[in-house]
Amino acid sequence: MKLAILSREKNNYSTRRLVEACKIRGHEVKVLNTLKFALDLEEGDPDLYYNQKRLGHFDAILPRIGASITYFGTAVVRQFQAMDIYSANTADGILNSRDKLRSFQILSKHHVGLPYTTFVKDKKDIIPAINRIGGAPVVIKLLEGTQGVGVLLAHTMESATSIIELLQSQKQNILVQKFIAESKGKDIRAIVVGDQVIAAMRRVAQGQEFRSNVHRGGKTEMVELSEEYKEVAIKAAKIMGLGIAGVDMLEGKDGPQIMEINSSPGLEGIEGCTKIDVAGAFIDYIAGQVDFPEIDIRQQLSVSKGFGVSEIFIPKESEFVGNSIIESGLQEKDINVLTLHRNGKVIPNPKGERVLEAGDKLFCFGRLDTMKDLIPLKTRKKRKPKIKKLKVKDIKKAKELEVQK
Repeated sequence: MKLAILSREKNNYSTRRLVEACKIRGHEVKVLNTLKFALDLEEGDPDLYYNQKRLGHFDAILPRIGASITYFGTAVVRQFQAMDIYSANTADGILNSRDKLRSFQILSKHHVGLPYTTFVKDKKDIIPAINRIGGAPVVIKLLEGTQGVGVLLAHTMESATSIIELLQSQKQNILVQKFIAESKGKDIRAIVVGDQVIAAMRRVAQGQEFRSNVHRGGKTEMVELSEEYKEVAIKAAKIMGLGIAGVDMLEGKDGPQIMEINSSPGLEGIEGCTKIDVAGAFIDYIAGQVDFPEIDIRQQLSVSKGFGVSEIFIPKESEFVGNSIIESGLQEKDINVLTLHRNGKVIPNPKGERVLEAGDKLFCFGRLDTMKDLIPLKTRKKRKPKIKKLKVKDIKKAKELEVQK
């Protein structure tokens, strides 16, 4: 395998360990500075240049994209993907996890444990939002902070509102989260590779510091994760679209609470704590996946005219409840069920004999017009936009209002 590691830090611990792991396994490897790429776009022929020279062949890339170059870095990763070169983490996966609000929005839909979180812009909304999450103390986070930077603990309502107003006055977007008191100063870092957690450690803050990040002086200790924690970490990484990830979780009284998902987890802390060859696991995983480049399923399946993917919800009054997938007649209508979502669990490629239940969600590929027909008539009528003609007086009124502004 010929691997390109996209990194601007050729000499840091993580990059050196990844290069070493490649060489030990007999792979060819190069570290390429992400900012040295140029992207060329032409119909049917995306191309990449590095240091003004056309890039040679690579079998796979391992992106280590820093937060300060997210936009350009993910564009480079996307270009590799467009050239059918395998990437351990996709551009969309990196973007999903990098933005804390976006990642929480995605995770919240999949029944993954999260600290109660709120996001507001209007000054009047701050106090009601803090009250909704249980009042002070609260944790205030910048949307794209890393390594504990931009994470603050406000002990009172007054200090919380002052901090939020100050950050918003500096045009910063912030999240406000319920403070999980029982996990004060501690969190779990789980390293997910594919379908398994290969290493985990508990990070413990020191002194008066409530942040447990190693970069903030936090100490590490080995931890054996329960199946519940492993399952949540793997699920969160998969939902983000990451093959390799560091998943940070708080130990809440109700179970694991996802705090953050890192698409470029550092290796020094986890390898030093666990003595596990995490870099080697990354390389072995990539070597095993290199023949299966990630594809955008929705995009690929939507190319045929009239066909696409959609989610079909089965309400309790549906005629499908109590019938098997075969009995539902979906296949005769050119609709194939790809996955079945039930009570927070995903059943891939469900068998035709599986009986449908109220509340099921079916992720399907098929004729779009047929799938739309499965939505109850009353709901379809509500959703259908009513196109009306504008009256001349309405246009004049709008123009007058624009002038007044």
